[in-house]
Amino acid sequence: MVDKIKIAQQFIAALPHSASLGMEVVSLEDGAAGLAMPYDTRFIGDPETRVISGGAVSALLDTCCGAAVMAHPNAPTRTATMDLRIDYMRGAEPGQTISAFAEVYHMTRSVAFVRARAFDDDMENPVATATGAFTMEHK
Repeated sequence: MVDKIKIAQQFIAALPHSASLGMEVVSLEDGAAGLAMPYDTRFIGDPETRVISGGAVSALLDTCCGAAVMAHPNAPTRTATMDLRIDYMRGAEPGQTISAFAEVYHMTRSVAFVRARAFDDDMENPVATATGAFTMEHK
């Protein structure tokens, strides 16, 4: 699995938005992925509270879901987000890394269904949750 993580990290680093946000792969299993995004003042959404913007959290969750699809044993050659619903529970604590964990819970021939959660250091209290549908493009 170490090689798979290295390949996934290279893929994530090649995506301009992921590279700009500093995303890193922290775990990768069959149909599951974990990504982390360090706190960065460039992505503050509220200057008063210094909380990271919801857009950065959305990008992290979306990318993590796509990584989980690509890590599935029946992985497609390409995937794209068809639908992504995100529920924000609270703002992440300023200064803390935000981690996302996603898993494919159902897969058809052409669509993968994924659930994800994002956390700061408080792993018992999610920052946001997501559910999504991703295309399955096979060659």
